[in-house]
Amino acid sequence: MPHTWYKVDNVAKVFLASVTRRDPRVFRISCTLTEEINPDALAAALQRTARDLPHFSVTLHRGLFWHYLEQTDKVPTPVPETQRPCAAIYGRDLKNALLYRVSYYRRRINLEVFHALSDGSGGVVFLQTLVYNYLQLRHPDELAGTPRQPGASADDMGQDSYHKFYARRAAAPLRDPAARKPVCRLPGRRLPLDQTQFFEGHLSVKEMLARARAMDVSLTSYLAAAQILAVWREVPLLDRGKAVTVGVPVNLRNYFPSGSGRNFFSTIRIAHAFSGEETLAELAREFDRKLRAELGEERTKARMDTFERFERWPVVRLIPLPIKNAVVATGNWIEMRRTTLTISNLGRIQLPAALSPYVEGFAAYCSSDGLFTTVCSYGDDLVLGTVSALRSTNILRNFYRALAEDGLTVTLYASEVNP
Repeated sequence: MPHTWYKVDNVAKVFLASVTRRDPRVFRISCTLTEEINPDALAAALQRTARDLPHFSVTLHRGLFWHYLEQTDKVPTPVPETQRPCAAIYGRDLKNALLYRVSYYRRRINLEVFHALSDGSGGVVFLQTLVYNYLQLRHPDELAGTPRQPGASADDMGQDSYHKFYARRAAAPLRDPAARKPVCRLPGRRLPLDQTQFFEGHLSVKEMLARARAMDVSLTSYLAAAQILAVWREVPLLDRGKAVTVGVPVNLRNYFPSGSGRNFFSTIRIAHAFSGEETLAELAREFDRKLRAELGEERTKARMDTFERFERWPVVRLIPLPIKNAVVATGNWIEMRRTTLTISNLGRIQLPAALSPYVEGFAAYCSSDGLFTTVCSYGDDLVLGTVSALRSTNILRNFYRALAEDGLTVTLYASEVNP
């Protein structure tokens, strides 16, 4: 191993300072196979995967001025799924534990990761490797000679890309009147007992892309517009002068030559203030125009530098960790109040073609104290995994009803909650 310890990246510091009982800052990516999971084979595959991707084999510790990660020989044992999705991984009663866990249920393998360790793209790489190793053990003859998908080196996977690619860039904010309006908060009461509810929608990739292309927008813009409209239908009349804002995480590996398996993303915020009865197509086109402007290379790289700039101030380095955490937590709280909902698109998940007879699909979730939808696809199966802290399901009912009315075939599942 190239290092024994290293500082957490600056995005991880936000997650560490903002863990709550309702939102433990955990994301889940799962893979459903076409056969029942063999626990012994999964344990052996996890051992291989931990060796292949050593940057996941770390424990988290507190220093005087910062948190740091220390490499360890610990490897988790896959366990039957008994906890709710995205249950806490890091906390006072979970000291010196690994920052991820693997569980299984019937035909499904679940990878859950504390967000201070990695982001969704890094999690996808780990799960792809785990599924590959598992199926190689279960079907050695049929999959003999099947190459693993090419990946980055161990050094590159453990790289802090925020630090490496920092260049003191800056970009002027875009002039958007909607972004200057007060932000509409999600209407309605929260679920009791710090619960969240999980919704999983399945659609056809071909159908969805056809609708998005008919409007000349991206898939993300189409879904975001539909969710904005779904929220708007539930907003009280007195709040209708406010803007609905959508947070969209952006994978920075698309802009920098990084193979990091740690966090390497930024989040942009797109706002819309309703002026009348905008249609889904009109709203999707406006959202897409704003999204493309924010995704320009110059703006994206400048936005990335904001994560690193604050930590480079000499005075900040000398501030004790508890004070830093309080400041970061306050800043994150303010930022969250400027966001109505979040949509994260992990994109298409791929595996070697020889594995496809054994794989049914993937799904992903991210813990939230609001409304957070994670999008991914495998083959023609587009999956929307939504975590909601709201007692009412009206927003998601409006959302999926709008998709169905637009000609899309929808299959929806939901978890149960205590009233």
